[in-house]
Amino acid sequence: MWFLVALIGFSTRDDLLGVSSFVRCVGLAPFCYDRMLDFFHSPALKVELLNQLWTALVFKLHPGIVRFHGMPVIVGDGLKIGKSGRKMPGVKLLHQESESNTKPEYIMGHSCQAAALLVRGLNSIMALPLAARIHEGVVFSNRDKRSLLDKMVILLNTLCVPENFIFLADAYYASRKIILPLLELGNHLVTRVKTTATAYFPAPPTPPGKRGRKKVYGEKIKLISLFSDADKMIDAPSPVYGETDVTLRYRSIDLLWRPIGIMVRFVLVVHPTRGRCILMGTDLEMTALEIIELYSYRFKIEVSFKQAIHTVGAYLYHFWMSAMKPLRRRQGNQYPHMESKEYRQAIRRKLDAYHRFIQVGIVAQGIMVALSTTAPALVWASFGSWLRTMNYNQCPSEMVVGMALKNNFTEFLLSGSCALKLVKFIWEKRALERKNRFQRAA
Repeated sequence: MWFLVALIGFSTRDDLLGVSSFVRCVGLAPFCYDRMLDFFHSPALKVELLNQLWTALVFKLHPGIVRFHGMPVIVGDGLKIGKSGRKMPGVKLLHQESESNTKPEYIMGHSCQAAALLVRGLNSIMALPLAARIHEGVVFSNRDKRSLLDKMVILLNTLCVPENFIFLADAYYASRKIILPLLELGNHLVTRVKTTATAYFPAPPTPPGKRGRKKVYGEKIKLISLFSDADKMIDAPSPVYGETDVTLRYRSIDLLWRPIGIMVRFVLVVHPTRGRCILMGTDLEMTALEIIELYSYRFKIEVSFKQAIHTVGAYLYHFWMSAMKPLRRRQGNQYPHMESKEYRQAIRRKLDAYHRFIQVGIVAQGIMVALSTTAPALVWASFGSWLRTMNYNQCPSEMVVGMALKNNFTEFLLSGSCALKLVKFIWEKRALERKNRFQRAA
């Protein structure tokens, strides 16, 4: 029941001021604040199990999963959340590699990695979040040599995706640590590579009778040098999402990539306004235009991050650890392996609370995205307000879905469509001294 209350809070609250906003938006009594804190700190909610159940539910029920060659597309990326608490485990000095002048170069905060599923509705494609984790900040053992790439693979494996998929990511994830585990399970990667990347042509056939191991790698070539051969570039209408009347130039070539030792498909793209880039796909059956179109959807997870932070508040937790040693300014990773067992357990308990808060918020945002892409007409009809950019031919944003849910939540509780146990649970914990949703309905 507290899980349902948290979902309601994420979906219908008017502000993003932590757990207290859940108490206000549902109309609960003040003592429920401590109950909500106990819920997020309780080991009864298994985050990995919740991930698996949520992923299975999405794949079972959502009719608009985006597929390329029959495989769904999972987008992955990292995000940094600013945190100023000096007694929050995992907070460290982070460098933001962004060209935006609104972001400082260095912040104190949590470094997370997330995965989302591309889904379609009306004329829109959205990223439906599946899971996220804090992957930096605390090192419990000096023997733990896992990098962020290794932890992203672990995150993908914990989802237990019921079918083979294409992993879509930026150039940071163009690594053998990502590609080899994906290929072992029958999955593929589409990404961008750096302009300094090199590859090899296949070695020419070995003359008959020559002894020794056959040569695998032939001539080495810098990928950026292939742009200079203009005669082999092909003009084509841009398949990039949202672009019309735009012609780009591309070239597709299959080469051996030394980090993984197999043939991959490189696509060199020259866009009239966005410049040049080099894309890479491990599925040789995908055409160049399909790889270009697929990579254009990568920014959808950036939009999902923006909604998760500013609309849903999935990363805006404020849980402090009173017994923690205060962090120093500009501190890096924390190494509690020299501390007592009780201290390490307290840090793990607090990190688990952060992960539960994030995952419940992700489920709430995913429900909003599912409603937006499967029932957009119903959402717009329940919106009850106005936006300058309203377009009934597009899927509504999470903000619009949240306002529609808030407008109809009271009627939903009192109509009998909802579980009677949930209605009774909230009714018994309502705040009598404040106007709550039941009283406004009456």
